[in-house]
Amino acid sequence: MITNRKPTFAMYWAASCGGCEIAVLNTHEKILDVEANFDIAFWPLAMDAKYKDVEAMEDGSILITFFNGGIRNDENEHIAKLLRRKSKILVAFGSCACEGCIPGLANLSPVGEIVYTAFNTITTDNPHEIYPHTAFDVPEGELHIPKLSKILLPLDQVVDVDYYMPGCPPESHQVSAVIDLAIEVIRGLADLPPKGSVIGVGNSTVCDECPRARNVKLIKAFKRIQDIAPVDPTLCILEQGVPCNGPATRSGCNARCPQAGAQCIGCYGPAEGVMDYGARLITAFSSVIDANTPDEIERILDGIPDPTGQVYRFNLAGSLMKGAKSAWIKENS
Repeated sequence: MITNRKPTFAMYWAASCGGCEIAVLNTHEKILDVEANFDIAFWPLAMDAKYKDVEAMEDGSILITFFNGGIRNDENEHIAKLLRRKSKILVAFGSCACEGCIPGLANLSPVGEIVYTAFNTITTDNPHEIYPHTAFDVPEGELHIPKLSKILLPLDQVVDVDYYMPGCPPESHQVSAVIDLAIEVIRGLADLPPKGSVIGVGNSTVCDECPRARNVKLIKAFKRIQDIAPVDPTLCILEQGVPCNGPATRSGCNARCPQAGAQCIGCYGPAEGVMDYGARLITAFSSVIDANTPDEIERILDGIPDPTGQVYRFNLAGSLMKGAKSAWIKENS
């Protein structure tokens, strides 16, 4: 019998946009190192593989799985649990798997409203109000489509996760560094980091990577960046009155957005020690407000455009709040 001597690798795409898959492919020739050192057991984007093939594998037979995307439907949940059983190491890969990301903002609405809106917008031609069903009879038999969950969950709220690699998507050079580490580990040249570690990132905040000067200026009002003309290219963007998420966001991206003249939006997730991303950001924003009374502070904070989208754009599903009350109550009823 021919035995497989190379360790196996898998990657799966759940509730996400697919950018994490592109980030892996954007490692260019580094992807050849993956092929040279691993047998790819399951990667729907790159190969033809069926769920039944994974189900037939021995438990623990996959060395490492990159799982990108949150858990939004029963198919996502089934595959997450399946790959957890089959994988020795399960990595929450990208912001969606780590903290919910943009799809997690749908947790602000009950699932029925989400479906109704998707099929009844100005760009949707649905005169007969036809909506998807989880089961449908056709001449060939019964068709099934995944059933949406009431709220989206990050991966670790469904299965045990070994490592976290945030980013929307993770930077390709960081992906390459993690691939190199994995290869060194299987060759016996390095040790795995402690379980639960956040990998492929820095240990500080985006502010610490940002070269812009901070003068501890005090803010009288928050504005959208397009309403400030011109933007000072050398001064901290937050101190110019534009909400910037750098103070609460984990480093590792080299402050790409602030260096390009845009505020940090938080795609690398909470910095080390941040219990709730939104709460930390509101604290940071409040610290630069020039006001002496609670009413004045509240008025200035109320000027933040789209506050929920600002402080929970990537983190709502992974936050202490998880979602709006309307969706949360129906999820648990």
